[in-house]
Amino acid sequence: MTQPKAPALGRRMLLWGGAGTVVAAGVGTAGVASGVLPGRGWLERELGLTGSDGEVPVATPGEAIHGSFVSRRRGGVRTEWRVALPPGVEADDLPVLVFLHGLGQSHRTAFASLGMDRFLAASGARMAVAAVDGGRSYWHRRPSGEDAGAMVLEEFLPMLGRLGLAVQRPALMGISMGGYGALRLAGLLGREGCASVGAMSPALWSDPASASHSGFADAAEYARFSVFHRQADLRGIPVRLDCGTADPFFPDVRDYAAGLPHAARVEFAPGAHTVGYWRRVLPAQFEFAATALGAAG
Repeated sequence: MTQPKAPALGRRMLLWGGAGTVVAAGVGTAGVASGVLPGRGWLERELGLTGSDGEVPVATPGEAIHGSFVSRRRGGVRTEWRVALPPGVEADDLPVLVFLHGLGQSHRTAFASLGMDRFLAASGARMAVAAVDGGRSYWHRRPSGEDAGAMVLEEFLPMLGRLGLAVQRPALMGISMGGYGALRLAGLLGREGCASVGAMSPALWSDPASASHSGFADAAEYARFSVFHRQADLRGIPVRLDCGTADPFFPDVRDYAAGLPHAARVEFAPGAHTVGYWRRVLPAQFEFAATALGAAG
């Protein structure tokens, strides 16, 4: 490791308030293409039906700590990471939000694309935001032996603890592939080990035949690692799901939300699978995580 540097929403879905916002508890089935017309996302964007893009706040971020380590769990891959701290706050015993990136992205996505360090500064929350490279592994063990999910739990979190952060009960958050990963890892940690989980546009498939081969080589791998039919693993963990109604994952995210074992904050609003949509919902996701960590500004 280098040295750190300074619609019809299914049964048991109850409207919470506001268009598309629901409290979800308890069914689901649909493939990624089910109910989604080809080109629908493009068409809705052209018609102005996906809502406005969110903007990164004009705020001066706090200190950043970054480095890399050789991950045994990722097969010896050098793995980069970065931690953003609130302005004027040190790492000592600070609760942490761990962010998981999407397919084809890296830990840099959290800061260079989403501006999470500036969202953190603007929020006033007293927590750290940590991101780490997970490759294209879908945050679970792949046939190659690479297991970025185990890397997070067994290597990255302990390393953050050595930096002085409070890692006994982190919050998790992710987008797309990382949204799926956050839900999966939260289930592994359980309510005693996870303060909250937030997923934006999570890459979910209720049908193994529709699942991306980037994440699931075959039906057996899907059966082993899918989060469908494992929603009970999140019992007792505060859950927030955000997904745009023009997102191709929307039908499956809706069905997944209907199978949650307890009330969750779920928002389906106009939006696509885009950085602009994720920036728009980030303030609510930040507030949700900060509240769960007892770190709200």
